[in-house]
Amino acid sequence: MYAIVEIQGQQFKAEPEKFLYVHYLGEAVKEGDKVEFDRVLLAQSEDSVKVGAPIVDGAKVVCEVLTPLVKGEKVIVFKKKRRKGYRRKNGHRQCFTKVLIKEVVA
Repeated sequence: MYAIVEIQGQQFKAEPEKFLYVHYLGEAVKEGDKVEFDRVLLAQSEDSVKVGAPIVDGAKVVCEVLTPLVKGEKVIVFKKKRRKGYRRKNGHRQCFTKVLIKEVVA
């Protein structure tokens, strides 16, 4: 059983007992909190597939927050214009939240 769920504008394949790194959910969530996502676009069970138009009615994904703040790998942004003396180096680390999918209700 799995579901395609939309979380903060991104689509994820959600299967029970799997981990997801989603965009940072903010300071409102703490470690061990239960979070429900109800924008399920597709739900598949053992014998049927439900496709939403645009979402599946009554379907949801229940998750547990394992780590509220996880920083991704550093991305270096380097800008340069040749022969002009212009160089800028900037780094960025994206913030994520690690969640464990407990159940998919279709």
